[in-house]
Amino acid sequence: MKIGVPAEVLPGETRVAITPESVKKLVEKFGFEVMIESGAGDKASLPDKGYEEAGASIAPDAATIWKESDLILKINAPAEDPRSGKHEADLLGKGQTLISLLWPDLDKPLVERLQAGGGSAIALDKIPRITRAQKMDVLSSQANIAGYRAVIEAADHYGGFFGLQMTAAGKSPPATVLVIGAGVAGLAALGAAKNLGAQVRAFDVRPAVKEQIQSMGAQFLEVEIEESGDGGGGYAKTMSKEFIEAEMALFRKQAPEVDVVITTALIPGKPAPKLWLADMVEAMKPGSVVVDLAASRGGNCELTEPGEVVQKHGVWLVGHENLTHRLPTVASRFFGNNLVHLLDDMGGAEGFKFDLDDEVVRGALVVKEGELIWPPPKVEKKPAPKAPEAAAPKAQAAPAAKAPPAKSKKKKSSHGHGPEPSEGSNLGRGILGLVLASVFAAIGIWAPNEFVQHFTVFVLSCFVGWQLIWSVNHALHTPLMSVTNAISGIIIVGGVLQAGSGEMNLAGILGAVAILVASVNIAGGFLVTQRMLSMFKKG
Repeated sequence: MKIGVPAEVLPGETRVAITPESVKKLVEKFGFEVMIESGAGDKASLPDKGYEEAGASIAPDAATIWKESDLILKINAPAEDPRSGKHEADLLGKGQTLISLLWPDLDKPLVERLQAGGGSAIALDKIPRITRAQKMDVLSSQANIAGYRAVIEAADHYGGFFGLQMTAAGKSPPATVLVIGAGVAGLAALGAAKNLGAQVRAFDVRPAVKEQIQSMGAQFLEVEIEESGDGGGGYAKTMSKEFIEAEMALFRKQAPEVDVVITTALIPGKPAPKLWLADMVEAMKPGSVVVDLAASRGGNCELTEPGEVVQKHGVWLVGHENLTHRLPTVASRFFGNNLVHLLDDMGGAEGFKFDLDDEVVRGALVVKEGELIWPPPKVEKKPAPKAPEAAAPKAQAAPAAKAPPAKSKKKKSSHGHGPEPSEGSNLGRGILGLVLASVFAAIGIWAPNEFVQHFTVFVLSCFVGWQLIWSVNHALHTPLMSVTNAISGIIIVGGVLQAGSGEMNLAGILGAVAILVASVNIAGGFLVTQRMLSMFKKG
């Protein structure tokens, strides 16, 4: 199966759908043939030579890509190619599949053109935002880049430092940044601004993100009205009139105080909500900056001019419609990795298919062999099982002796490593404790005082060590093993002191045994740790 990657034709686009790193995986691991249009990666600093070395062939033009490929990988939705004057959607034929951003709910004429050719089309923007699909979610990976770049754009236009500066020439206070919308882009912007030293405030209609915002060191702004704005899938929903009024009042209060505002709010299938109004811009300090990440959908700021950077009321309004293309190399790499995971999920070159039982594929598949099958059917949630009804009074009054004895279930212990101790095991521990107490008493009577002291320390160490290891979560056992290697090193030092005394006595023999056992523990610990760490390395 052959993959074709044409150059993007959208004006100003600098990204490319896959990188040489992605090509290598697709060719060597998944068995695809890859062909890329000459110069497709130039604007992302990815020359043809790198693709050829990774195993791709270079096509002289886009027409060759569309004619000879089984799968067409693109970033943006098909558009008219100014080089040939043809619309890319008209080039998709039978037996071919297009995988790109499509926005089928916003561009129905495009979907109809794709249907006409008899091919298939997958909308990357419709991949469901579920845990399993995170590695295929291009919207999240690109939003992360856009959020970071928004802060860089704001810093470029802001006339001061983001962080506190103390110099001989004077002091500069930190900038105050307000992030509206704490989705992927918002959290990325929040983190970048915080790393530059700014004082960050954030607002979101979803109360669930409060902890995420606060964990990153930002202040979470709230309104007094309790209403959840969670629209599902990581998106917000349209709020009530009362909530919006309270929200606007909060923003008007913040406007004179903040230096930078970054807006990221979007609602699926609808224009961007207007959140930062003209009077709020006018209330901001001269030299302040508003970066509108929703500019491509009309903007969250009332005065934003999509695609333009303007200054109104002394405030910079940054309305770039695509901030990801300002970091094309990393954006292309992330996009390519998402595509690799999607093609892997669809079976690779050998088993490639449209599995309609796969929630990810079904949610993103718009056209299948010329047939419109989008939107996907809604998945009905299975009702929770009803609680068993209470038994009738007569049944409750039945003699307990006639009821079959219920099998006891072992309860998991609080630390999650095994069942809670039963009465029998508690009795066994009590007997063991009495036996040990008797042994200690005998040792205290017959053994020398020095031996008693050392033996007491030894027993207490065993007890503390056992409780420590037993209470630690499984996920932390490997780092814990690394720490215990240092303890084993101390044991070896003690063993060397005892065994090196030159006397063949019990202390010397025990010292030699301690050296041997501790050495095995150290060697094994490092081997296991190295093996575990190798599991987290990239293949």
